[in-house]
Amino acid sequence: MIYRPNPGQSYLRVATQTASPGQLVLMLYDGAIRFLERARLGFHHDDPQEFNQTIHNNVVRAQEILCELNLALNLEQGGEFAVTLRRLYDYMDRQLDESNRFKKEPGILDVIGRLTILRDAWAEMLRKNENANQAPEEVSLSVLG
Repeated sequence: MIYRPNPGQSYLRVATQTASPGQLVLMLYDGAIRFLERARLGFHHDDPQEFNQTIHNNVVRAQEILCELNLALNLEQGGEFAVTLRRLYDYMDRQLDESNRFKKEPGILDVIGRLTILRDAWAEMLRKNENANQAPEEVSLSVLG
């Protein structure tokens, strides 16, 4: 078999290697939301195995992203804001865990809503900092480690 690189994977690899810390956080939010939207599609499958696997696999991937976001927090420099984000990430992880265990959609919808708000606020902050010609590293607001 001849190996042919996937252009999408190559683009993603280059994008993540060259993105600023602020852009990486935005990419993580986008990825978590995308996986949760895919998990929601699982609720429409008639085949029990496909139903369970689609929901489970995508919820777990979103939880892994939440874990990365949580680990990236700098609680010392980020202060109360970072502590609040940690609590929110923990809450969302518990919601997803319960939704996955019981295959219930409302917790997934709740987390999508919360992540979308965070994602949009983060994107707006990046735009404002970009317009102010600040260095991408300053975008972290001392929240990221």
